[in-house]
Amino acid sequence: MSVYVGNLSYEVTQNDLTDTFAEYGTVKRVQLPTDRETGRFRGFAFVEMETDAEEDAAIAALDGAEWMGRDLKVNKARPREEKGPRGNWGSSGGSSRRY
Repeated sequence: MSVYVGNLSYEVTQNDLTDTFAEYGTVKRVQLPTDRETGRFRGFAFVEMETDAEEDAAIAALDGAEWMGRDLKVNKARPREEKGPRGNWGSSGGSSRRY
């Protein structure tokens, strides 16, 4: 499992997150998703730690904390939702309205 970290400064780096979360345990991995078209950081990250207890300690300490000028949103990451072959539109490909 991993931790979702939202409302991040667009200036944050992997090292910034690693250093901050390392205060609560061993950081196994940090992911900073980027926009496919612009390559720009999207303002959130995922941090994977060694144990659930370490993740819980980081969440308790950092959720709502002010960091780099922003109030962090930190919680357990939810599994990614699977989208159909056409995104969220399902198999119809759009509206079923007739004109």
